[in-house]
Amino acid sequence: MNTGRTRVKICGITRAGDAVAAARIGADAIGLVFHPRSPRYVTPEQAREVLRDIPPLIVVVGLFMDAGVDTVREVLNGVPLDLLQFHGGEPADYCRSFGRPYIKAVPMGGDSEGFTPAFARAYPDARGFLVDSHAPGTAGGSGQRFNWQRLSGHPQRPVILAGGLDPDNVASAVREVKPWAVDVSSGVESAPGCKDEALMQQFMQGVYGGLAN
Repeated sequence: MNTGRTRVKICGITRAGDAVAAARIGADAIGLVFHPRSPRYVTPEQAREVLRDIPPLIVVVGLFMDAGVDTVREVLNGVPLDLLQFHGGEPADYCRSFGRPYIKAVPMGGDSEGFTPAFARAYPDARGFLVDSHAPGTAGGSGQRFNWQRLSGHPQRPVILAGGLDPDNVASAVREVKPWAVDVSSGVESAPGCKDEALMQQFMQGVYGGLAN
């Protein structure tokens, strides 16, 4: 449970202007998606362009899903990532093999078991866990939320809440779940991969509203 400030990650950034806007409105981190099946996929070359004007002290997260080792290393060789996010069935040995801090996504949809103590123990060196509404074997970014009550009594590890968050429900999410951070993608877009600065600003206001109540 987080009783302090809730951090904000805006994921699926595909344009340099959106990265700068996310930083300007107070986001703590931005996410770049390196999963080719995602509508928010960026190549290493596109990622470097997205980060062209990013100001300091913004955490850059790279999202991968069951990617080959060589694919991840190619991205790491060309893109200045601060944190890795693994969204598939990657085991802990794979996640730690790149020598970078990482977070592990937890599928909360479908017939998944959710964020159990056993799942947390399987990734002892993960910096945190991103709980999302996707089913096992599928990507996030669907815009769907899951039942937040499933997180009641979750393991005491940093939780990043994702899945269907938007400016209208994020205050409730912060009050109910008290996550370490929230992660938004489609909820602040005008089209897949195209962030709307006004929606991002409203989302931030919702986070602040949740903290104030």
